[in-house]
Amino acid sequence: MLATAALAFSLLQSLIIPAIPLLEHTLHTSTTGATWLLTGYLLSAAIATPILGRLGDMVGKEKMIVVVLVALSTGTLISALATTFPIMLAGRIVQGAGGAIFPLAFGIIRDEFPPQKVAGAIGVLSAILGVGVGAGIVLAGPIVEHLSYHWLFWVPLVLSVGATVTTFFFVPESPVRTPGRVNWVGASIMSACLVAGLLAVSYGPIWGWKSTSVLGLLAAVVVLIPCWIRSETRSDTPMVDMKMMRIPAVWSTNLAALLFGFGMFAMFVAVPEFAETPARVGYGFGASVTQSGLYILPFAVAMLVIAPLTGRLTVAIGSKPILIMGALFAAACYGLLVVAHGEPWNIYVAAGLLGIGVAFGFASMANLIVEAVPVTQTGVATGMNTNVRNIGAALGSGVATSLIVSGMLVHGYPRQHGYVLAFAVCGAALVVAAIAATLIPARRRPSVVLSESHPALTAEAEVIVGAIGYVAED
Repeated sequence: MLATAALAFSLLQSLIIPAIPLLEHTLHTSTTGATWLLTGYLLSAAIATPILGRLGDMVGKEKMIVVVLVALSTGTLISALATTFPIMLAGRIVQGAGGAIFPLAFGIIRDEFPPQKVAGAIGVLSAILGVGVGAGIVLAGPIVEHLSYHWLFWVPLVLSVGATVTTFFFVPESPVRTPGRVNWVGASIMSACLVAGLLAVSYGPIWGWKSTSVLGLLAAVVVLIPCWIRSETRSDTPMVDMKMMRIPAVWSTNLAALLFGFGMFAMFVAVPEFAETPARVGYGFGASVTQSGLYILPFAVAMLVIAPLTGRLTVAIGSKPILIMGALFAAACYGLLVVAHGEPWNIYVAAGLLGIGVAFGFASMANLIVEAVPVTQTGVATGMNTNVRNIGAALGSGVATSLIVSGMLVHGYPRQHGYVLAFAVCGAALVVAAIAATLIPARRRPSVVLSESHPALTAEAEVIVGAIGYVAED
């Protein structure tokens, strides 16, 4: 049920990307306007995710995830029925609330699952984000070629409605609550900061990185960040506990998440465009939209195969080595593309390597955050981690696009050197992610034996173990 909800959200994140040129023409808007169908979705998710994650910790994760799924379904229905750009954009903004599915689901898993199954369940759910994004890129071409753009939303709508109904009836309410209220001043400042930052990285390639608008947005981010930190620090009930964010395992994992998002999303921007370039230009394969999506298929398949293994690996060797391993696999993807990209098999192998790396990385990051914070802060902590990853995705797609188009054009297409440079930068970012992962302190678990015959005792003991680990680590 939770996996279906996560799949619906991740499909909606990527199905739109290959269809943006078609929607620009069909909805009679500009290139910048059509890009807003992705940017508006990311902005809405960036704002809603930490706020709704915090509300879930306060009022109940099951209640809040049903609210989120209703919003996701409503927004998807609006977009599916839309025949004009403003209506579709409104639907996309409402859909963005679905970003809170992941932190809320992580919290439910931590509160309700047996301790020995938490790592595996979080690993599978984390990997579904990557599977859904990859599947969305692959499916978009056949959907728009054989059906219509409306089906880009009808397919996820079936998943989200089904997840809403089954979650309402079958997912138990979490017994864990965090009393307090939302610091709406801090939430407003954080929202403004996220909007300014994501607009800057999304429109940098379009407006120019040295344009007054982009520089003004980046300056606003610089001013707003300390204002947000001050507001949260002075609040009696902060939305994001700054003490929590200073935990070594939390800030280093969030840094790795930023870089993973950067590397993963750049692949979805660069590879389809590279594959669709006619061979007469000197590179590329002249692929159609559908064929270019198939180059991403090994990514989704690798994640689907590797994700179920992460739970056992986490128990065997811990989350930190898995994160390092994932970053190195992902970096190897771009290393291969830098030196060899002239044959289709180069792209297939690289996509598979990235899928393995992201499967390991996403699963381990979620588990590291869950292990590092008290059970009462699971929602907001994993929400911020998801948000950081989305910021990295926006940054990666923006920087990759800027690098690709920075060179001279050949017959209207970017030079090959721009792609190579984008691949190299993404690979370097993932190497830095591996270095950041080495900074995560090794977690020493207390030796506590939990009674399988007393579920209540098991739940209490898990909370106590988590609290002991949190205090010891801090």
